[in-house]
Amino acid sequence: MTIAVCSGSFDPVTYGHLDIISRSANIFDKVIVAILINPNKKSLFSVEERVELMRDSVRHLPNVEVDSFEGLLIHYMQKKGANVIIRGLRSVTDFEYEMPLAAMNRQLNHEVETFFMMTSSQYSYLSSSLVKEAASYQASVSGLVPPVVEEALKKKLLPQR
Repeated sequence: MTIAVCSGSFDPVTYGHLDIISRSANIFDKVIVAILINPNKKSLFSVEERVELMRDSVRHLPNVEVDSFEGLLIHYMQKKGANVIIRGLRSVTDFEYEMPLAAMNRQLNHEVETFFMMTSSQYSYLSSSLVKEAASYQASVSGLVPPVVEEALKKKLLPQR
């Protein structure tokens, strides 16, 4: 059984993320979406909220599970018996960032392979940061994130009346 891990902060999950996750679910036996707990990064959503939003967003994919982790991805993968890292790429800039990480992970565990997957072209510009910024100005993010995420963004970012 091939277990792949798709890790990230997913703050919040976008249709670009879901594109990579759903395509990975078609290739690998099991995909674990591992949400990184990074105390040094200021997130809009708590890790619990991000896990729940992701679970709602991937509910239709039977071989996808959602989890969270702290520390090195390679240690988490060993704990889960996973041997494939999935990394989504939007551009050459993403590749330049991801390549040294993949090399380091390979150095730490030779049995782990990193698979780079280009996001579908309609999501090549999309990032969680852009979504949060647009939503903070009350712009519609419909079509960029699942409806459950859009609602969560409104609750989080719109002033209470």
